[in-house]
Amino acid sequence: MARTDGILSPQADKSTHIDQAGATGSGPPGPSATGRSSPPTGKPSLSWWARARRDKVLLLMAVPGLGLLLAFHYLPLLGNLIAFQEYLPFVPMGRSAWVGLDNFAVIFNGDAEFLNALKNTVLITLVQVVFVLPAPIALALLLNSLLSERIKRVVQSVLYLPHFLSWVIVIAIFQQILGGSGLINNVLRSQGIETIDFLGNPDSFIALLTSQVIWKDTGWGTILFLAALTQIDPGLYEAARVDGASRLRQLWHVTVPGIRGLIILLLILRLGDSLTVGFEQIILQQNLVGRPASEVLDTYVYNNGVLAGQWGVSAAVGLVKGLVAVVLVIGANKIAHVFGEAGVYRKS
Repeated sequence: MARTDGILSPQADKSTHIDQAGATGSGPPGPSATGRSSPPTGKPSLSWWARARRDKVLLLMAVPGLGLLLAFHYLPLLGNLIAFQEYLPFVPMGRSAWVGLDNFAVIFNGDAEFLNALKNTVLITLVQVVFVLPAPIALALLLNSLLSERIKRVVQSVLYLPHFLSWVIVIAIFQQILGGSGLINNVLRSQGIETIDFLGNPDSFIALLTSQVIWKDTGWGTILFLAALTQIDPGLYEAARVDGASRLRQLWHVTVPGIRGLIILLLILRLGDSLTVGFEQIILQQNLVGRPASEVLDTYVYNNGVLAGQWGVSAAVGLVKGLVAVVLVIGANKIAHVFGEAGVYRKS
């Protein structure tokens, strides 16, 4: 039997020579000598001033945006001081009489008008979380299932258009369709059927608001979810089909986990706006249904502050509303971290 253990191929001979050289120290260490490759040498970290000089163009581009943010978002926060004053518009802010927590009495003592506005705000928020938040998700899944890219682009363009309409135009469209002299009631009247008060019925006002929000913003809300759907690995769907998963099982076990982080992120952000339910949309329709059915915290602040002149009370309600929103966002973000999601931010 011929011996072949002493015969080496050129490749094997080369690798053996390298390993021996690494072991004796006459060359770079080979895998057999160290057991693992040496870590790469990183570049020295730059100082803050060096990074600023390197990115000076980007920083200069960000200056206008930061200026607007400071001027219209952070500096106005100083106006919350009037929540502790008996503020008068024609008296400088620092010279108004200080009243401490007296303006917060409508909250602590349970003012009937404030409690009604709070109740309406919470009800509208709950309804919109249940129906408005899932609407763009479902629509994005339907659009993603379309095979023709041309049809998908046309449908997307049509669905995006209502988002660019102001609430004045949106409500005017709904009045032309659902109003007392609108399309539907004119058809009912021509058939001898009793007309329906769609816009002035307090019992259906929340449903009306929700339908308007869905019609206006659902198409625009699909942008983020369609982008997230494109990031899901197609190999996961192929593996699921090989395992015999139906389309419904693929949706539940592949698609939903792929966009779960985005859903949780938007839900947390929605909680931050939970006490803000669309001032312009409601104030334009408040005369039709009356304040008891349509008063929310934002309209309460407007009606009692700008119109009734109770500036301190309105500022107190607005301040508490903002603090509650901050607590909700931080709390929801902590809960997301507990379940392993990134949330809005993650502490490094």
